[in-house]
Amino acid sequence: MTDPLAAEVRRLRTVEQLSVREIRARTGLGRNRVYELLRGVPPPERSRRPTAKDDLRAEAVALRADGLSVPEIAARLGVARSTAYLWVRHLPLDADDAERRRAHARLMIEARWAAHREARDAAQAAERARAAALVGRLDERDVLLLGAAIYWCEGTKSKPWRRDDHLQFINSDPGLLALFLRFLQACGVDRAVPTYRVSIHETADPGAAERWWAARLGLPIHRFRRATLKKHKPGTVRRNVDADYRGCLVINVPRSRELYWRIEGMIAELFQIAGADLN
Repeated sequence: MTDPLAAEVRRLRTVEQLSVREIRARTGLGRNRVYELLRGVPPPERSRRPTAKDDLRAEAVALRADGLSVPEIAARLGVARSTAYLWVRHLPLDADDAERRRAHARLMIEARWAAHREARDAAQAAERARAAALVGRLDERDVLLLGAAIYWCEGTKSKPWRRDDHLQFINSDPGLLALFLRFLQACGVDRAVPTYRVSIHETADPGAAERWWAARLGLPIHRFRRATLKKHKPGTVRRNVDADYRGCLVINVPRSRELYWRIEGMIAELFQIAGADLN
């Protein structure tokens, strides 16, 4: 049996073309009830008034078809980017257009920051040149203090629970290693005295690394011991995988107990001058 109330509500909508507000005033029904009875009934044509932006929406779709990006469409039409995106989100750019847009964006960014980078690089070069001019010539005292300091930072140290008074220095920076070797030379330790060992990832070439370190630092190749290979961990993302990766070089100085004590003395004096107590 047809519900008379529902039939009347539908008649008011379809025949008299009344709005929901007008139907509520005529029948005394609540808003939700009217909507429930009108489910599936389209609104009257008179309520389908074109909005002020319908023409802009159509133009946005046409611009998108021409390959323009959302920011370009927004700027061209004078609307917000969010509005332009809502109008054209169903029309993504094809792969060629998208790549062209990305390339253009990269060029624009490069052009925008080129002057800044040039100024920054020039300032960096000038500052480095001023700092380099302060160094001058290193005398024996400078070398001894530098060597003691870098060893205390990077070398192995004796602990109360593990007495170990021999020198072992490990690093991957050729410059720092060269400074330490210069320190050893100032202390009377020739480069043929220490033993050397490469610590490197197992996927690299330890033999090639040994030859590179020997040539780079002027070390006797026969003083190199078997390399230490670091096991690969699949979960680790490694950055040092290019051709410049040569691992770390370990320098062991035999019979160096007195030299270690000498380093301790220099470090203790430096700390005291700086206002720190080694003990």
